[in-house]
Amino acid sequence: MRKNFFYVLLFGVLFTLSSFAQETKITGSVKDAVTNEPLPNVEVTIEETGQTTKTDANGRFDFSANVPLGEQVLKLTKLGYLTARFPIVVNQGQVLDISDMFMQIDVSETPDLFSITLSDDELNDDDAGADNISGLLSASRDIFNRTAAFEFSSSFFRVRGLDSENGKVMINGVEMNKMFNGRPQWNNWGGMNDVLRNQEFTNGLVPSAYNFGSALGTTNIDVRASHYRRGGRLTYSSSNRSYRNRVMVKYSSGLLEGGWSYALSIGRRWGEEGFQEGTLYDANSFFVSVEKKINDKHSLNFTGIYAPNRRGRGSNSTQEVYDLKGITYNEYWGYQDGEIRNSRIRRVSEPIFMLNHYWTISDNTTLNTNIAYQFGEMGSSRLDNNGTDLITNSSGQVAFEGGGANPSPAYYQNLPSYYLREFPDQPGLAFGAQQDFINDGQIDWDALYQANIANAQAGGNARYALYEDRTDDTQLTVNSFINTDLTDNIQLNGGVTYRRLKSENFAEVLDLLGASTYLDVDGFATFSNEAAQNDLRNPNRIVTEGDKFRYNFNMFANEISGFAQAFFKYRKVDFYIGGSVTNTQYQREGLYENGAFPGSESFGKGEKVKFTGYGAKIGATYKITGKHLIDANAAYIAKAPTIRNTYSNSRENHDIVPNVSEEKITSGDISYIYRSPIVKARLTGFYTKIEDANEVSFFFADGIGSLNQNIANIDPNADQATAFIQEILYGIDKRHVGAELGIEAQITPTIKLKGAASYGQYTYDNNPNIAISSEFFSAADTAEGLDKAYLKDYKLAGGPQKAYSIGFEYRDPDFWWFGATANFFDETYVDISPLNRSANFYTDTDGQVFSDYDEDVARELLRQEEFDPYMTINLIGGKSWKIGDYFVGLFASVNNLLDEEFRTGGFEQGRNANFRQLREDRSLGTPVFGNRYWYGRGATYFLNLYFRF
Repeated sequence: MRKNFFYVLLFGVLFTLSSFAQETKITGSVKDAVTNEPLPNVEVTIEETGQTTKTDANGRFDFSANVPLGEQVLKLTKLGYLTARFPIVVNQGQVLDISDMFMQIDVSETPDLFSITLSDDELNDDDAGADNISGLLSASRDIFNRTAAFEFSSSFFRVRGLDSENGKVMINGVEMNKMFNGRPQWNNWGGMNDVLRNQEFTNGLVPSAYNFGSALGTTNIDVRASHYRRGGRLTYSSSNRSYRNRVMVKYSSGLLEGGWSYALSIGRRWGEEGFQEGTLYDANSFFVSVEKKINDKHSLNFTGIYAPNRRGRGSNSTQEVYDLKGITYNEYWGYQDGEIRNSRIRRVSEPIFMLNHYWTISDNTTLNTNIAYQFGEMGSSRLDNNGTDLITNSSGQVAFEGGGANPSPAYYQNLPSYYLREFPDQPGLAFGAQQDFINDGQIDWDALYQANIANAQAGGNARYALYEDRTDDTQLTVNSFINTDLTDNIQLNGGVTYRRLKSENFAEVLDLLGASTYLDVDGFATFSNEAAQNDLRNPNRIVTEGDKFRYNFNMFANEISGFAQAFFKYRKVDFYIGGSVTNTQYQREGLYENGAFPGSESFGKGEKVKFTGYGAKIGATYKITGKHLIDANAAYIAKAPTIRNTYSNSRENHDIVPNVSEEKITSGDISYIYRSPIVKARLTGFYTKIEDANEVSFFFADGIGSLNQNIANIDPNADQATAFIQEILYGIDKRHVGAELGIEAQITPTIKLKGAASYGQYTYDNNPNIAISSEFFSAADTAEGLDKAYLKDYKLAGGPQKAYSIGFEYRDPDFWWFGATANFFDETYVDISPLNRSANFYTDTDGQVFSDYDEDVARELLRQEEFDPYMTINLIGGKSWKIGDYFVGLFASVNNLLDEEFRTGGFEQGRNANFRQLREDRSLGTPVFGNRYWYGRGATYFLNLYFRF
């Protein structure tokens, strides 16, 4: 019996070992045919079954599930390279290793039809009124993500309702997201399209080789000099979207003798105005990358990026203004000496320098270490109309006198609705205002000069001034990443990053418009000589052009983070686990002692604000067959709030948002993926819950008198019902749930059909806390009286919550192509006013509910506006020619072919902050303080011509 048991046991062990030994598997690696460097993110497909995988950071791949036997063909595809096919023979129970397959650069460069419609202005920009994530997704080959980037971007669609701070953008492994607001500053590398094509995108929570990532994934832009194809390219573009003209020149050497390689690019974009009136564009770009391959194991790369740019900003407006002037209207400009002059110029000049070291420790392990330094300035100009003079009366008392009329031509007191409300018995006044606005409606620069010159001749200061809000950042980033293959099935990666920021923030006088001096006091606080002082240490200071004034402070930030991830690949299942930890610290240093917040409330260094963030995620891909896969991912992330949402009013004081804490994100998705030689599709359901978020807004509010009983330090002479306030919303919960679908079918060798859909529901998930502050009172004074903002189940603003696209592409063998898409958008909502949904809305100055408060009327007043659905049609086409060893290409696109007018976003004005005021304003046919909107562009074109040598 024992002997028989031993034989059975031995047979079982041998059979088990034999089974493992006989696993059928395909493994291999892909390299660039010129540089011999590994190629990551290459799509490897078994043509017969449609099974697909991608190469990792070391260029390696494997198939271990349901591997077909016999003669097969592997197809390799990567943007910018010629598709390669390799015949193979797979034998049962054997591991087929086909290392070092090479891919040739595609010198003809027939473009992907998606890749040419995204212009620089469609990326994240403060003017847009809604954050745009299109730049995060442009590197993805996934049909849904590319549709979202290139077809939905003009509507400021947000994937899964999330903004770009939930995705990471890196250049050579160095994070580019700003510490101030968490968003990438696309302008820092604008106009360099031809040298930024080498990109690797990881979707959603899927791990990246360069960081722990976030809910929207990671894009890494590879600018290593050795990774560029040898040759040059000259490009000219014309458009009517933002700039009118663009010229770019790029040359790369390829790998030279001695292990050197370099890539250079220079470009310029310019235009007097884009689609919106008065929006000048003036931008240059310079790029250099130099690499020295020291030996087979070590390589050093230096990169310099400099893209100074100036852009005229466009305004949002009420529907009353758009009805009178059209959707291209912009209130920020006027003619001066026959030339367009925009008062709101956004200026960015922040060069980036980085040094990267690449170390191939062994065949299985690589180490990448980077150091980056970025410095420079960002500025946003605007007009000030609160210039005053210091007056001393006969009794020796000091007072302030002056201030000018609001220079905005669309100021509410210049519009017909104001006269209809204030002078209902004199309709001629409203008609006169209407005609004046229609016939002119722009800034009167001459009038501003005349007012200043007249007051200066009388011994006074400037009434009007053009100034710039400046942010001068200096940031150091150091990081290191390691990737190692422990076995054929297990891969580890991890890294550590340190970021240090010093941000200098101040206002600078640009132009005194004919005057020579300006009195540096706060025009909103002139009821008190002390409170009016922007700097008590230099009271009643006179400033001139080039001087700092209004506010002046430094913000310091330090962040150290680390992450580790493990990947496991087996025959039927691939899965990963990962974790991260981040320590973040902020500190404000006031260089001015603000009169409304004297002493240590505003001057010197404030307390250090510290946060500890951490994250964990897990995911798996189950291979039902080679064509059918199930993919699931889940994560929990706690992260520090951005600087912007940590301080309630950093320009004036050290105050921190009440109960500030880490923001928590719980996110998950599950996908069904189908891949065949003809059809590729992905259907995903997703859920994201954001908790303990903060938002700080600034605006002028009427009707806040109900807070008087909670405000002990308001000056008795101040208008207690009116103030310029900071609205602080904290402890916000948000819920994002929905589904997305992407599908494409290559129905013939020349025709491809494609479609995408996103169906989401993005809402506030609680009633967060609210407080307001100003020169008169602090957030602590108002938090108890306001308590909650009743926002639960209101829709989140930020582009359409439902979007659909269908289209086709035709590629002719003679190198011409054409494509068209129809896109439909629905459920876009205006951004609601939290203050109007707090106790202040229904509470009278005596602390009691308004005697005439009507809940039904209030419910209608507070109903969130939903925009009308709309459809756009986009066309694209082009042709390329080979002339000897050179290539010429031409392509063009037309967006919104039918010139559809549609709103992309908007917000409720918080000016009418209580029931009575809002009811009175809405009772008018045209409200004075109606919602303000952004409109999308009408029909626009983009034309591109390139010569490649």
